[in-house]
Amino acid sequence: MSTPIQFPIWATGRRKESVARVRVIPGTGQFLVNDKSLGDYFGGHQRAKTEAMLPLQISKALASYDFHITVSGGGVTGQAGAIRLGIARALVIIDPTQKPIFRKEGYMTRDPRMVERKKPGQPKARRRFQHSKR
Repeated sequence: MSTPIQFPIWATGRRKESVARVRVIPGTGQFLVNDKSLGDYFGGHQRAKTEAMLPLQISKALASYDFHITVSGGGVTGQAGAIRLGIARALVIIDPTQKPIFRKEGYMTRDPRMVERKKPGQPKARRRFQHSKR
């Protein structure tokens, strides 16, 4: 006998320097990011909006739950990736049978790529100063 799900469900997603805290409660499909709609929050960044919603398109769970997301740090791409991971983790808590599907699509993996640090004696992380022959 499985235990009933205790709402609200909290999940955390991270990407680059961004951290997204996702809270899921039963509802009508409301989707708020920092108390704004997804379209208002990401503005003209269509790719970020699409990426953030990818786990919901597979699970078809948008209409039955409300998602309240608090995201901070990083830029648009990092925040969209953090939201995607947080939503996927929350949906797996609700329905563990979706984990293999999300895993196959790559939504359950935390992207480890970070900005490489700047090294001394160089203008950027990998760029070297121009060499002069004479």
